[in-house]
Amino acid sequence: MGKMPKPNYECDMHCHTVRSDGNDTPAELIENAVQVGMKAIAITDHDIDPPRTIVNEEGREVDIIEYARGKGLELVLGDEFSCDTYVDDVHIIGYNLDWDHPLVREEVRRAKASKSEAYRELCEVLTAKGMPLDWEKEILMYRDTEGKMKTRAPDEVQRKHIFEAMANKGYTSTWSEAKLLVRDNPELNVRRRKIDPFAAIKLIKTCGGLAVLAHPYLIDEEIVYPDGRRYSRDEYIHRLLEAGIDGLEAAYPYSKTSYKGTLTDAEAKAEIKEKYRGKVKFFSGGSDYHNDGKKGVKNPRFIGEGGISYREFKAIFA
Repeated sequence: MGKMPKPNYECDMHCHTVRSDGNDTPAELIENAVQVGMKAIAITDHDIDPPRTIVNEEGREVDIIEYARGKGLELVLGDEFSCDTYVDDVHIIGYNLDWDHPLVREEVRRAKASKSEAYRELCEVLTAKGMPLDWEKEILMYRDTEGKMKTRAPDEVQRKHIFEAMANKGYTSTWSEAKLLVRDNPELNVRRRKIDPFAAIKLIKTCGGLAVLAHPYLIDEEIVYPDGRRYSRDEYIHRLLEAGIDGLEAAYPYSKTSYKGTLTDAEAKAEIKEKYRGKVKFFSGGSDYHNDGKKGVKNPRFIGEGGISYREFKAIFA
């Protein structure tokens, strides 16, 4: 892997690993963050409790937060809950929950089951629409970044794995184009049952965590439910604020996502802060790092591309 870009921020509160749809192991993520001089990061894999231990260089299993601290890095553990079955990209990050709480365990179990069922169906629908994808041979079996054949369990499949397979087979140029193709075609957009966002906020609070709305501007400007209800993005976010959201992600690399708007990353950050100042306890930020460069993405999000200052970090997580 080539030299990683210099981070824009000291602290990145939105990073992924191989435990969901990222390409770094937790150890690689920590090492890459240390190499570029980050002061703090958060592991926020989708719909799964975070790793609490890691195997160190001596082969011993140790506490992952202590492991990172030994390398000069502060580590926060989170879970990026995919919320709202009928609205795309409503993701609420819960930080510092009691990860052994029965509510967390049950939601992780439920999310895994709902994903595997819906993603198998999505492969069947794509195949019927002339874009063949074999669930067993092309999704559960895959080549890693070194070209070796691997297998994943059905409940380890992420939607992005399907989008990557679509791009690899030439149905689209990139995985993000595949995401848009599926998202914007009602015949292809198989919906899995996601946790209600208000239930997610309640769960996070009940389990002692902080609730942050990730990438708020990835939510469509107009939301229309199957039953005819309509909300603007602002109205939708206001309802989440009333339900107890602690913070909003402000500094985020929208330009490298499926964002439909026209604002630059800096303009989006400024607008979010202006619009919601005084309505949340704090503003967070993160890159949504996946190390997609390992998969051949030419301009991937990098650690610290979005984030917050160390002073802001300490004020939130002290």
